[in-house]
Amino acid sequence: MTPTMLALLEAETDRLLSFGRRSRVPGGFARQADDGAPLEGPRELWITCRMTHVHAIGHLLGRPGCAELVDHGIASLTGPFADDEHGGWYPEVAADGPPTSTTKAAYPHAFVVLAASSAVAADRPDAAALLSAALRVSDERFWDEDAGMVVEEWDRAFAVLDGYRGVNAAMHTVEAYLAAADVTGEDRLLDRALRMVERVAHDLAPAHDGRIPEHFDDTWTPLLDYHADLPDDPFRPFGSTPGHGLEWARLTLHARAALSTRGQEAPAWMVPAAVALYDRAVADGWAVDGAPGFVYTVDWSGRPVVRQRFHWVAAEAVAAAAALHRATGEQRFADDLDRWWEYVTRYHVDRAGGSWWHELDPANAVARTVWKEKADLYHAVQATLIPRLPLAPAIAPALAWGLLDH
Repeated sequence: MTPTMLALLEAETDRLLSFGRRSRVPGGFARQADDGAPLEGPRELWITCRMTHVHAIGHLLGRPGCAELVDHGIASLTGPFADDEHGGWYPEVAADGPPTSTTKAAYPHAFVVLAASSAVAADRPDAAALLSAALRVSDERFWDEDAGMVVEEWDRAFAVLDGYRGVNAAMHTVEAYLAAADVTGEDRLLDRALRMVERVAHDLAPAHDGRIPEHFDDTWTPLLDYHADLPDDPFRPFGSTPGHGLEWARLTLHARAALSTRGQEAPAWMVPAAVALYDRAVADGWAVDGAPGFVYTVDWSGRPVVRQRFHWVAAEAVAAAAALHRATGEQRFADDLDRWWEYVTRYHVDRAGGSWWHELDPANAVARTVWKEKADLYHAVQATLIPRLPLAPAIAPALAWGLLDH
């Protein structure tokens, strides 16, 4: 990577972190308006966790003021978001504290593990206790040992389990377990991450022409028509999601590298599987309607369904290309990294208001059909750092161990 590219990535990290400081609100972190002002509304668990993780990264980078923001996130997660009666964390709480929703879902709970792991790497007070609690809930409520995956959603009391299963929650649990394994040394978490990666990257995707089924019933039978009537759902869209193919490709390589750091030999299928996921995502998603950018979803024959361009998909393209270049040394991935970054800076980066536009239409104009605001910085910040870090350990531990640009 050239010194110019490194400088651009570092400058963008700082620009994003500066924007995110204003997301702090009582009881957590909020979505932000175009200019960075925090928006009114309930505090959302996934956003508070992701911003706590981001500010932990900022603190590890030595950026002033980020430590206080991490501590605020931890206080929010151990305060208003925590269900002291039944355990786990509420998905939403009102500005004045009471929960506005009480279901307990694997997706935001994975981000509690990630936020706590990053806070532990940043050596923040009370982070270790939060991580211990988060892993206990994940162990007892979400991990399904027989399936080697996570279940999706419970009621507040963890008495009634919904029949839906999904790989989006599993994907983020993989990321969370890899980070937690790094800061705790618990190999069982890496073993679980590997089981989920194998099921998705090695088994499911090849069985569906490289496309990852997202939705399943409680026997883990794919539901390929799920949400055909709601194709642009932000978390459970119909069809195949190229952005998740990119993300699973990257996570496959992170898991492979984590094995190497522990002196274990990685299965031979991991790099070819990551390359196949990436290539399918690019073939299905990139500029398939004549304009640059990745479409959000395609059907099972690869035809575009939702043609909006989301910032997180472009961010994951940057990160996946960087990971594949590091793992394989192939020049085409370095070329793609440059290509995806040029697209990001041309279309997604908002130089006036700050952060990145979260949604663009098929002509790459700012749109607000799915994402009406700038929700959080997680994908964007990680895209600026993954090209500068080894594939293992996870981002926050790698920064804590002084591995940036090494």
